[in-house]
Amino acid sequence: MRAARRVAHLVRRWRTSLDRSPLVPTDVDFVRRVLSPSEWELWSRMDIADRRHSLLVARRFGELVSGAIDADLAAALLHDVGKSVSSLSTSERVVATLVAPFARPRRFDAYYRHEEIGLELCRSAGSCDRTLSLLADPGHPLAEALRRADDL
Repeated sequence: MRAARRVAHLVRRWRTSLDRSPLVPTDVDFVRRVLSPSEWELWSRMDIADRRHSLLVARRFGELVSGAIDADLAAALLHDVGKSVSSLSTSERVVATLVAPFARPRRFDAYYRHEEIGLELCRSAGSCDRTLSLLADPGHPLAEALRRADDL
């Protein structure tokens, strides 16, 4: 069952990655309001599909967690920022995800470590302790809501 959910998630992510249109100004304004200037810089380096995905996750997270503050929403917006370091195309990411249970080709190493890399990028950008804690701690009280929001 878990594998079927994972494949369904990948198919939905792949489908949304096809939309390369610019983000609407209200979405950009939301991100600028939530993120610090250095976090904005990180977020802006993500490709358009990852930025669009992060917005969806942040909006869903905000619906799941009433009273979520900007530091929580920043974690949702930046949860995949480490993927930008991998420089993999959407197709390569799908391959990396599908082969991960069987092998971990070195070429995909940065992608497999995107959470760790993203956390370090956020630390370097000066993200607040609350944002870092949500990104780093799978036992954080809001971590399950972030996982659910990400399970598009």
